[in-house]
Amino acid sequence: MFDSMLPKPLLVPLRLLAAWRVGLIWVLVLVGTSLPVMAQDNPSGLPLPRFASTRSDPINVRVGPGTKYDVAWIYLKAGIPIEIIAEFDTWRKVRDVDGQTGWIHQNLLSGNRAAYVKAGGASGEVPMLSSAAPDASPRANLQDGLRVQLNECDGDYCQVTASLSARARSQPNLHRLC
Repeated sequence: MFDSMLPKPLLVPLRLLAAWRVGLIWVLVLVGTSLPVMAQDNPSGLPLPRFASTRSDPINVRVGPGTKYDVAWIYLKAGIPIEIIAEFDTWRKVRDVDGQTGWIHQNLLSGNRAAYVKAGGASGEVPMLSSAAPDASPRANLQDGLRVQLNECDGDYCQVTASLSARARSQPNLHRLC
């Protein structure tokens, strides 16, 4: 009974997802086609770069790895897609969808991968397909800027979960302190 109430993961052509505004190169990195550096010197032992999301809100993003450093900006919502590009002790240097970098404590990050939909056409929407095939029927249309949860990617398609509560866009999710 309750299974029918859960959101069904659907497929989106990878070329239509853009977790980063720089385009296809970042999308290829997102699905793991880049060669990650094995993190032998990293405190976590995990490869860099890797993708994650923010765990809670609000989150202070600092200019350096520690609470003694100034706050550069604050994420106001959880679930923001980020790329972890460096580690120092329990701090992670991250890059966001706008290309900005800063430091966040590891406890404020989640291993859940997320992305923003980037519509390429005039409609401002991306079809969410029923299967990983070019001729698959669309199940829904996702609006540009919609945040989706990435479940799996195969290099051509990503299986994603989208919900009405995921209407987060990149710009309203943070507040910069200058």
